[in-house]
Amino acid sequence: MTAKLRYAYYPGCSLLSGAKEYDASVRVVFERLGIELAPLDDWSCCGAVHADVQHAEAATVLPARNLALAEAQGFDMILAPCSGCYRNLRRASQRVAKSPAVRAMVNERLEGDADQGLKLSGDVEVVHPVYVVLEVLGIPALRKAVTRPLSGLKVASYYGCMLTRPKDRFDSTERPVGLDRIVEALGAETVDYPMKAKCCGGAMAISHSGVTARLTGNVLDSAKEAQADIVTLACPMCHTALDAYQGKAERAVGHALDLPVLYFTQLMGLALGIDPATLGLQRHMVSPRRQLTRLGF
Repeated sequence: MTAKLRYAYYPGCSLLSGAKEYDASVRVVFERLGIELAPLDDWSCCGAVHADVQHAEAATVLPARNLALAEAQGFDMILAPCSGCYRNLRRASQRVAKSPAVRAMVNERLEGDADQGLKLSGDVEVVHPVYVVLEVLGIPALRKAVTRPLSGLKVASYYGCMLTRPKDRFDSTERPVGLDRIVEALGAETVDYPMKAKCCGGAMAISHSGVTARLTGNVLDSAKEAQADIVTLACPMCHTALDAYQGKAERAVGHALDLPVLYFTQLMGLALGIDPATLGLQRHMVSPRRQLTRLGF
């Protein structure tokens, strides 16, 4: 990096509630790497999965409002750590950029609410921390920053449904490798398994918890069969399914799993020498203590 990187930081609803450890680890890791995350003032919900089902127009307007806020506050890039937020904001950004009619519709809706003339005139790029690390920071710089390599740790990278969507230049939607490249740069070993990009059913955890348990069980069982010590991911909804619902998943597959699930920024933080408590590792339902003790943490 030759210049300090600066992004508008969009935490979304999850990172300030159930996924506080993800928020904490993103902030401290990016600060350590010299990447500035500036608060996006007055941000609002991106619509999560509900807007798509209930109101197609809202599925664009809700995330686009945050793009307009970023533009008004002098940013041309938003960083969204939640994979669902990333998908919604990036999809809205692409729709507005490609269609003058969609841009006009968004601005008409913004004029009609309490935003008092907030307008989306330009194009705001939406990025995910995974791809900032890969494409902007770069793997060589990440390797150089590692002070405690995660040697001997076998990691199953889990992408889920949203991290690689909408489909574009970043990664394959079916056989993604971005998280694996980061894990390897940290000194750990990646394991290949067939469920790495399959749905965990997180969106149905409340309405159809049995379905979530079966799908989550399939993912975790696949990673376990590949001899993974830990699963890493970048989605709060997936984390809830794989970590908080792991007990139900064990009942669904008929045997114990005991597979800790960490955000990729937590693994990065460990390899960068950041204190585990600062990274929020004590917040997980399935404790990684056994695996980390073996590594000397």
